[in-house]
Amino acid sequence: MRVFLSTHFQSYTSGKGAVEGRGTTVAEVLADLERQFPGLRFRAIDEQDHLRRHVKLYVNLTSIEDLATPLNASDELHLLGALSGG
Repeated sequence: MRVFLSTHFQSYTSGKGAVEGRGTTVAEVLADLERQFPGLRFRAIDEQDHLRRHVKLYVNLTSIEDLATPLNASDELHLLGALSGG
């Protein structure tokens, strides 16, 4: 499955804005990305297995929050980090 990453996460992927991930749920894909790119998952998911406040996930351009969301191999996952500050 194709996973698109905002620039917040690209430091873990050597600057790649899109990578391949495997899994049948969002949680499984994130675990696969962690295996490939150590530290990436923790940047998006907190210690209680919840999305961090500034992170948004989209499957085929539909916003999701549930890491158990099922995925198909043809889906696209977008992992975006919001800007904050003042």
